[in-house]
Formats: sequence, structure tokens, C-alpha cells
Amino acid sequence: MLVDSHSKTTSPDHPSPPGEVGGVDSGHARTSSSRASGPAYLVFALLLVAGVYWWFGGPAGHLEVPVKAQRLVRSGETITVPEGSSLRGKLVIAPAIEKDIRRELMLPAVVEADPAHLIKVAPPLAGRVTQLKVTLGERVKAGQPLVVIDSPDLATAYSDNERAKALLALALKNRDRQRGLSKIGGAAEKDLQQAETDYVTAAAEDQRATARLKQIGVDPDAANKSRTVTVVAPMDGSVIDLGVAPGQYWNDATAALMTIADLSSVWVTANVPENDIALISKGQAVDVRLAAYAGEVLNGTVLFVSDVLDADTRRTKVRIAFGNLDRRLRPGMFATATFHAASRKLTVVPTSALLLKDDATQVYSETAPWTFEARAVDIAFQQGDQAFLSGGVKIGERIVVKGGVLLGD
Repeated sequence: MLVDSHSKTTSPDHPSPPGEVGGVDSGHARTSSSRASGPAYLVFALLLVAGVYWWFGGPAGHLEVPVKAQRLVRSGETITVPEGSSLRGKLVIAPAIEKDIRRELMLPAVVEADPAHLIKVAPPLAGRVTQLKVTLGERVKAGQPLVVIDSPDLATAYSDNERAKALLALALKNRDRQRGLSKIGGAAEKDLQQAETDYVTAAAEDQRATARLKQIGVDPDAANKSRTVTVVAPMDGSVIDLGVAPGQYWNDATAALMTIADLSSVWVTANVPENDIALISKGQAVDVRLAAYAGEVLNGTVLFVSDVLDADTRRTKVRIAFGNLDRRLRPGMFATATFHAASRKLTVVPTSALLLKDDATQVYSETAPWTFEARAVDIAFQQGDQAFLSGGVKIGERIVVKGGVLLGD
């Protein structure tokens, strides 16, 4: 039997070498497998590209990107909150209302003496104070001694008075003599006229010297010509100011030694701010409460409103008069004055609606549904969480009462 030496036969007696299966070379099998998997990878890549293309909505330049809704739309002075804006859930809108307001203006006040019943006691002469007979706050009677002053000027005044009397007596004698001579023709007319003139001049000087002593407060005809002068009270009242002490030399006759006031009636004075002056008028009812008498209310009326405004404090004085026969009200006491102003109708909005911009107060008014405009307002006053407006917003006008600051963003 002939056998090809290059042929290989598999038989149980001749097993195939490693790497061969069923007589086929294993390397050839791997090559065939690689060729079969190539097309599969290509198909997978094409499918992946097609999926990405479909996911992004087609060719480049036609991608659909979700658009976020606008919060605000501005057009000149108008602000619109479009549908879908998140601001619609944050804004609170309500109409402005009207209220009948009777405002009560509370101001600090102080008790003062009535200037029409107050006297500043000045010394008639310069000199040294030897005695002080009263104390601060003491009640005095008219004519009561207050101060004793030792004054050299008093001695001079006495001397002037005595000299004036002597000259008057001399002038009187000369005039009478000239009149007698004139009757018998023994005197010239001019001598008689000179004597008459001298007498009139001497009489005037005597009157002046006597009046000066009376002004000082001494008796011109007193036998004892002492250098001391006693200053007495000019009226009944209380010493509310004292500026002198025993031993002090007082050389300014125009400066007051003390102040005496009649406290049977007093003033309660309040300082009203400039922007509240329109609320105060003469005859207006006022309730006054004093710190010294808690729980007690004094009912009075405005006596007058000053025409003068203090340039520094921007306030004017308002005074209320009270009788004070029992002297319970003392100058310097602190008080609170409550002025009851006349009622008036005002527009009322919550203070949360007010916004400050460029030193002006404004609110946002709704001109159409979810369309707003800024309105400048004038504030009359505020009480608690309410603002009372004197202009800028009409009754019933819808405004943003909460969240208005978001419209300015």
C-alpha cells in the first residue's frame, strides 16, 4: 500500500498534535473568527452615531434648548411681571384704603413762670452786699427786705440832696430881695430876671436830688444818713433765681440780684417740630401729664403759638396756661403735652409698601394686571406699621404691599 509522505491521517493510533482539531490547523480557525467579528463592530458604531444624532434633535444648528421664563420685563417706567415668573408668588398686592384720623401729637414740655408776672430785682446802687435776707425758692411779700447793700454812692446822693436844698434856699432869698427892690425901683430888670431864673434852676435840682433818693429807696428827710440801702420785694411771689451772696461786691447796677415770680399762674411750654406746626392752633384742647404727679391729667387749651421758629432746632414754642393757686406746679417740672388735632381723612398703606430711592419715598402701583409703575408719595406721619399719606396714591389704588423691593432688582 502506497502512502503519501505529506498527507496526515488521523487515527486512534496517530493522534493529532496539539493545536489541531479534527485535522484542521488552529491558527486558521482564529483567522476566520476575526474576519467574522469585524462587520459586527462596524454595525455597532453606526448604531451609536445614529443614537447620538437622534438624541440631539438632528443636524447641528437645530438643537432645542429649554428657555427659562423672564422674571421682569421693563419698558420705560413700566415694569411687567410675565406669566410663569417666579415673582408672581412673592408679590402681595392690596388696595390703598382711607381712614378718618384724629391724630394725637405727644410732645415733651416743661413748666415755666409767666413772664408777665416775673420781675428781675436789680440794685439801685453799686456796693457791697452786707446781708442777704431770703433764700432760693422762698415766698416773699411786697415790701419785704431782700438785700442790704453798703454803698458809697448813697452818701453822695445824700450830699447832692443837701446841696440842692441849700442852693434852693439861697436862690429863694435872692429872688425875694430882687422883687422887693424892683417894687421901689432900686433894682434893674435884668437882675430880677436872673434871680427868677436861678430860683427855678435850684428848685429843679432839688426835685431831682429828692427823686433820686426816693428811687434808691431811702427817705430824703431821714435824720440818719446811713450809707446802707435795703432792697425790698416789689411784689408778692417766690424767689425763683438767686445770683448774689453776702460779702459780694455788686458793681453792675443793671444786673439782677434775684428773680421773683408770681406763680399763681404758670405756663406749660412745648416745642413743636416744624412739620407738625399745622396741627396746632390757638384754643386747641391739650392734656398735660406731669412726671411729679403720675396718673393725673391737667386739661387745658393752647394759649398761643409762637410766630418765631428756632433756626437750630427747627421747632416753635407753644404755651398752655394753668392756674396754680396751690403752687403744685413749679418752674422746671417736666411734663408731656398731648395735643388733640382735628380729624381728617388720609390714605393709609402698610409701611412694608414704602421704598426709599434717591432720598424719595415711593410705592409700586398696579396700572394693569401684573404691570406696575413707581409712584412718589408724601408721608404725613406713621403709626405702628401703618403710613398715612398726604399725596401720591389715590383711595382704592392697588399697590404692592409686600415684595416691592424685588421690582427694583
